[in-house]
Amino acid sequence: MLLDGVQVVLVKTRFPENIGMAARACANMGCPGIRLVDPERWDREKAAPLATPKGQSLLDNVLVSPDLAKAVAASSLVLGTTARTGGWRQALLAPGQAAREVAAALVRGENVSLVFGPEDRGLNNEEITHCQRLVTIPTDAAASSLNLAQAVLLMLYECANAVRATRLPDAEKNGASGGGRAVNAEEQERLMVALKEMLLSLDYLHGDNPDYFLMPWRRMFSRAGLRRHEYDALMGLCRQVRHKLG
Repeated sequence: MLLDGVQVVLVKTRFPENIGMAARACANMGCPGIRLVDPERWDREKAAPLATPKGQSLLDNVLVSPDLAKAVAASSLVLGTTARTGGWRQALLAPGQAAREVAAALVRGENVSLVFGPEDRGLNNEEITHCQRLVTIPTDAAASSLNLAQAVLLMLYECANAVRATRLPDAEKNGASGGGRAVNAEEQERLMVALKEMLLSLDYLHGDNPDYFLMPWRRMFSRAGLRRHEYDALMGLCRQVRHKLG
């Protein structure tokens, strides 16, 4: 399929019919997988009519995870969608920009998760901490919210176009620029935990909400495209600093 390596992650969906429409969008754009995170209700029979015949196999293979961290653990690139801005939601990408990052990741053989929040409120602050990059779909100010399946279709359309247009040098396609495999979301989260503990030990992070002040570090490392040997070096640094501080 065109978007092999991409999974659509739907967080706390309320209506199985929306899952069916999202499956149709995935089938249209060549995305092979849907994962649900703690859905309010999951009823394949209600989802099936909206998926059309092409989306039935996607519904058959839907995976359900108890939390977002587990759902995206194997992905090297995790993109969350949001209609809200400010506060925790900084450095937002447009869909086209995000799609180019997705295409580059796929060429390198990496897995990608596109994360969409509940229909009524979107992703919360805790959930976006598991997303390395945030994407917003520009709309008219008078009607800023999109139907879940519309958002899925728009994002996958941009990704499919970017994949078709991607022409990277052979050395980059073969991973020669990276020095080993890319760090996945589970490893990046371990690094963020270690970094937070180190910065708290140094009194660099303080106050009642260290996770908020850690967000610039999260964004920086998500842009860095860490490889495994770089991850190992940073984890070692965090351990050594904590050891020296006792």
